Amino acid sequence: MTDTYRTLENSGRAEHTVDGSRFLAEAVAVANRTAAEEAITAVRTREHKATHHCSAYRLGAAGDTFRYDDDGEPSGTAGRPILRQIDAHDLTDTLIVVTRYFGGTELGTGGLARAYGDAAAAALEQAECVERVVRTPVQIRYEYDDTAPAERVLRQFDADVWDSEYTDVTTLTVGVRASRVEEFVEAFRNALSARGELIRVGGEEAAGG
Repeated sequence: MTDTYRTLENSGRAEHTVDGSRFLAEAVAVANRTAAEEAITAVRTREHKATHHCSAYRLGAAGDTFRYDDDGEPSGTAGRPILRQIDAHDLTDTLIVVTRYFGGTELGTGGLARAYGDAAAAALEQAECVERVVRTPVQIRYEYDDTAPAERVLRQFDADVWDSEYTDVTTLTVGVRASRVEEFVEAFRNALSARGELIRVGGEEAAGG
């Protein structure tokens, strides 16, 4: 199971000029389809005098959701070349919008594809990429006397503590690498000799204690 993916740490912008036409490219990280569409709308509003606002995005840790839009340019000359740049950099949760101000000279289908692809690539060069970890939430509970072995397991699996509650017992929601959840559950139960309570894994109630 793959539990890492590449996305953008910050945005990148670039301007590319071909035969008088200006191509303004912006690459940004987006978490979902709604965020991507809102970002496209924001660019359209900001650059409302432009001729075209072509875009592409890929979403999800597995990168299985994508969309591209030629926005009136000849089919295949804008959205696809932009998406190819996202894929060439092995990115997901990433949107690129390339805004064109027409300069009076027709570029032809090949020229358009190169111009949009080059503009998208230039924007990505100005952005910083980062590797993210896909984590599954696991909720655990244990007595105070079991704090030391529980914390050893958390360190062993590099688990992120997302939420905590301390009363007479400790209740934690932690993020565990998706590929190591079953291993984590077994290690937690063994380290605490089955005294700890496994409450929830992901969105499901855990079976057993």
